[in-house]
Amino acid sequence: MAKTHTAPAVTESALRNRPLVTLALGHFTIDLYAGFLPVLFPLLASRFGLDLKTVGLVSLAYSGVGSVSQPLFGWLADRFGTRLIGAALIWTAVTFAGIGLAPSFPIILLLAGLAGLGSGAFHPFGALNANAVISDRNRNAAMSLYASGGTVGFALGPLIGVGLLALFELRGTTVMVIPGVVIAFWLLYEMRAIAVRPGGARRGQAQPAPAPIPKLPMAAVILVMMARSWSMSSIQAFVPTWYESLGYSEAFYGSLATVITLCSAAGTIGSGTLADRHGRRTVILGSLILTIPTVLLFAQFTGPIAFVTGGLVGLLAASTAPLLLVMAQQLMRGRAGIASGLILGLGFVTGAIGVPVTGAIADAFGIDMAMRAQALVALLAIPLTLLLPTERRIQELHRCQQAA
Repeated sequence: MAKTHTAPAVTESALRNRPLVTLALGHFTIDLYAGFLPVLFPLLASRFGLDLKTVGLVSLAYSGVGSVSQPLFGWLADRFGTRLIGAALIWTAVTFAGIGLAPSFPIILLLAGLAGLGSGAFHPFGALNANAVISDRNRNAAMSLYASGGTVGFALGPLIGVGLLALFELRGTTVMVIPGVVIAFWLLYEMRAIAVRPGGARRGQAQPAPAPIPKLPMAAVILVMMARSWSMSSIQAFVPTWYESLGYSEAFYGSLATVITLCSAAGTIGSGTLADRHGRRTVILGSLILTIPTVLLFAQFTGPIAFVTGGLVGLLAASTAPLLLVMAQQLMRGRAGIASGLILGLGFVTGAIGVPVTGAIADAFGIDMAMRAQALVALLAIPLTLLLPTERRIQELHRCQQAA
C-alpha cells in the first residue's frame, strides 16, 4: 500500500504524496474535456447552421448529465469501491473524441451527454480516493491540490482545443482520445494499490460506520457551495462576451479568461494551506468578504486592469470549493462517496443554472451589472458561513456519534 508522506511544509508534503498527485493528474485530464467543449461552438454552428443558443445545448448535455449522475456514482463508490476510476476517463475520452465524427447534431448531443456521464463518475470516485490518501495534518491543502488539477485542466482545455481545431477542424476532437486513454491506463495501474475498496476504505483501513447526518451544517455547506459555483461559472462564461462587446480582441479576452481560471487554481491551493493553519470556516468567510469589493472593482474598471482584478476574483471565488468538499465528507462520515457526489453535483448544477440567470440580468441591465450582481451573491452567502462547522465542532460530532 502506498504511504501518505507528511512534512512541515504542507504543500510540499502534498506534492510528495504520489497517490494524490496521480489522482490530480487524472482530474486534470478529465477536466480538459470540459474546457475544450466551448471552443467547439463556432464550428458546430457553422457546420449545422445553428444559433448559439442551440449550440449551447451541447454544454448543457455534458454538464447536466455529469451533474445529476454524480450522487449516484458517489453511492456506487461507497458500495463497490473505486477501482475502475480509469474506466470513467476512458469512457469520456472515447465518447468526446466521437463528437468530431458525428454526422448530425442530435448525435453530437448524445455523445456529449455520454461523455458527461464519464465525468459524473470520475469526480466522486476521484474525490473519495483523494480523501482516503491524505492525512488529517494537511487534509485541506492536499484536497486543494487535487482540486487544482481539474482547474488547470479546465483552463488549458480551450487553448488545446483552439490548436487542434485549427489543424484538423472538428475532427480535432479525435486527438483528445490519446491523453485520456494514456492517463486512464496509468490510473488503472496505480489504483491497484490506492483504490478505495467496497465499504469506503482503503486496504488495511477501518471503515467508520455511517452516522446520522447533521442536517443544518450540511445544508449550509451545500448552499455556500452553490453560491460560489454560481459566481465562478457566470464570470467564466461571460467575460469573453463582455470584452468582445467592448471591442477587445479575441487574444485579449481569451488571455483574460485563462488568467482568471489559472488564478482560481492558485487560490485553491493557497486556501487549503491557510485552512490547515487557521480553520476552514475562517478562510471561507474571509474569501466571501473580500470577494465583494473585488467583484465590484472588476465590474467597474475594464481594460488591462482586469488582469489584476479578474485574477483576484478567480483567486477568491474558486478557493473554497475543496474546503467545502472536505466538510461534506466529514459531516457524512461513512458516506464520503455520496457526500462527494452530492456537493460536486449540486455545484455543477448551480453553475449550469446560474449562467442563464446571470445572462438574463445581463440582457436586462448590461453585463457589467450582471458582474456586480455576483457581489450580492457573495453577500447573501456570508450569514450561511456562521452555520458551517469548525474542525472542533466536527470532532465533537464524531465523538457523540461514536458514543451513541
